[in-house]
Parts: sequence; C-alpha cells; structure tokens
Amino acid sequence: MLTLDCQVVSKKRQPRLPDGPVWVRTFPVTFLHDQTSERHRHDWHQLTYAVRGHLEVVTDDARRIVPADRAVWVPAGVEHVEVMRAPVSMRSIYVAPAALRKKPGSCRTIAVTPLLRELVLHVSRIGALDRRDGEQARLAAVLLDLLAIAEDVPLELRSPRDPRARRFADRVAADPGDDTPLPELARAVGSSLRTLERCFLADTGLTIGAWRRRVRLFHAVRLLDAGRPVTEVALDVGYATTSAFSAAFTRELGRSPTGRRRVAA
Repeated sequence: MLTLDCQVVSKKRQPRLPDGPVWVRTFPVTFLHDQTSERHRHDWHQLTYAVRGHLEVVTDDARRIVPADRAVWVPAGVEHVEVMRAPVSMRSIYVAPAALRKKPGSCRTIAVTPLLRELVLHVSRIGALDRRDGEQARLAAVLLDLLAIAEDVPLELRSPRDPRARRFADRVAADPGDDTPLPELARAVGSSLRTLERCFLADTGLTIGAWRRRVRLFHAVRLLDAGRPVTEVALDVGYATTSAFSAAFTRELGRSPTGRRRVAA
C-alpha cells in the first residue's frame, strides 16, 4: 500500500521539495491505431489508465493487462513498455516522488472505482495540480488517498527471464490464437520443450500450457470488452467450443464471459 503525504501546510511550514510545488501532472492521449512504446522509465510515479480500449504494461517481471476497469501504478524508475490496443484513450497521471513518504516497492494493478475514474478525468482536464493552490492541493490529497486504498486486482502474467523463454513468451503473446504445437514453438526459439518448461515453472510458477492459456484469456477480455460475440471470441483465442472457453475463462478470471461483458458495459 502507498504511504502518502497529503497534508496541506502553510507557506511557513512548507519544506523545499526537489519536485517543486507541482505534485501531479497529467498526459491525456488518444490513438486510433495500435501503438507500442519504446522501453522507458520516468522520474515520477505513473498511474496508467485507459478510459477506452486496452493497455498492456510490460515490465521485466510481468505483463499486466489493463482493461477499462483497471489501472497500473508504475513506480518511478521502473522500466516498462506500454502496448496500446486501438482505439484507445489513455489518461496518465504522474505523481512527484516528494508527494509520497515512501517509494512504492513494485508495480500494482488496481481496481478503478467510479469515484477514482471521475477524479482522474477531472484532474486530466486541469492538467496539473499545484500544492500552492488550496483547491488543487485538496484534489491531490483525495487522488492520492484513493490510490492508497485502491484494491489490488492483478491481471498479470509473470515473465520468464531466460532469453529463449522470453522469445517463446513474446511469440505466444503476439498471436494468442495460434495453435502451433508447443514442441514446434520451442524449436523455433532454439530450445527444447523440457528446458522451456523448467524456465517457466521457475520464473512464473506456471507450465507453458497454462501460461499460453492465460495469454489467450487475457486476449479474450479485450475482445469481449470490444463487443465481440462470445462464440466468436472463443474460436479466435483457440477454443474448439464455447462451453470449454466459458469454463476456462470463469475458472481463471473469476467471472463468466457474459459477466465480464456486463462489467465492461
């Protein structure tokens, strides 16, 4: 959980902060075509949220899916890649390190409540929050409080560290519906299936088959949220029957495909 310093203090008591008086900055953007950022990091903490469309935030240790009811908190200094699935409207919130008492230890995937969503949109319209302005200081305090108490709801896949396993993972993630047999995919990345199984179990806690299944289900979330029929989605992500897809989706993600669609709506 984030530990935040949200109090508004008088000018006489205000400490000299390396980030200056602005504690929150925003970056709203819309893309009509898929975009993948270069690997990068920020000096400020970042909340990545898609008002519309889907994001994936990829770090060294995991891939995190970010549908419209989720956001990802990326601490300052963490290298990451953002994969934006168009049409997508992003609202990125940047928080000055000086606004937090302690640096968060790792990335978090959090639930976006209706209040947090509206506050993110409101702050994005303002552009930045300056602690010298009483109203903006109070908005910053509420925003940081909501982030501190936000529920962790991870939709993530741990990533393998071995280069061959990484290549395998990237290939599977690029085409979730591909039915190429696992041994053939292993040979394509220059490894044996047994070696890859060992790498995946050690680094992700999942077998290769389970990892690929979860990639497919993450892809299914994006298709369902875009309004695609359940049967069509099932076929697109490699399932022979709708019932098998629905059972796997419910087991892995805790909600049926139709239930997911109601949430997205």
